[in-house]
Amino acid sequence: MRSFPAIAVSVLLATSALYSARASAAGQVDCEMKFNLTGWAAIYKHAEGRGTITCNNGRSFKVEIVAIGGGLTAGKYKVEGGTGKFSQVYDTGELFGSYAQGEANAGVVKSSMAQVLTKGNVSLALAGTGNGVNLGVSFGKFTIKQVR
Repeated sequence: MRSFPAIAVSVLLATSALYSARASAAGQVDCEMKFNLTGWAAIYKHAEGRGTITCNNGRSFKVEIVAIGGGLTAGKYKVEGGTGKFSQVYDTGELFGSYAQGEANAGVVKSSMAQVLTKGNVSLALAGTGNGVNLGVSFGKFTIKQVR
């Protein structure tokens, strides 16, 4: 039997493959993100991290990540070596800004995350594992800012 994170990652990869096939014909840009994220929650959720976005047009960007929200959630966690796959964009400027976020998570010592975020026509599929203790459901926003 496959675990929830494995199934979620499989669904996310299949979804991004559909975006990829459609966008290749349109000449759009393909981008991925590698990131680390540390956070805590006690009804209010806050997480911060850093990462790098790389695109198939040769551009790359150092980024800061801030996730905030609220809901029925509690815990502390750290994700190292997380990955993100963006839907294709015409302009890399579309990658930055705030994405709508909804999340369900559970973990003790080892934690997993898999979620799809949206911002207008741009989607971002995230996956990662880490450590900590967390339990809950939260909603909020996931913001990516370019580090200059």
